[in-house]
Amino acid sequence: QVQLMESGGGLVQAGGSLRLSCAASGTILVTYNMGWYRQAPGKQRELVATITRGGTTNYADSVKDRFTISRDNAKNTASLQMNSLKPEDTAVYYCYFETIRGGFWGQGTQVTVSS
Repeated sequence: QVQLMESGGGLVQAGGSLRLSCAASGTILVTYNMGWYRQAPGKQRELVATITRGGTTNYADSVKDRFTISRDNAKNTASLQMNSLKPEDTAVYYCYFETIRGGFWGQGTQVTVSS
């Protein structure tokens, strides 16, 4: 059974930084795309950033130039460096791995940005 575990969430003041990490347990032979999504209260889950196995990245317009997604293929981990955080970034952040065995979601980690 594959499980994803996020870490690194918390409370930060506007303008601050946080780094989220996502690690997989269980057997994953190949992970294709990795991504970070977020869901704010009363809103739908939205894409934040994705990265392909080859390192091509894609960002939501709202986080471009502030967030950076990265991955370690050998360790099957993904990270999201979040800088210049804004109150509107407050949400539960989820990682998602698209693997040869299907897609898997983490349980989510809360990020709260105070003004």
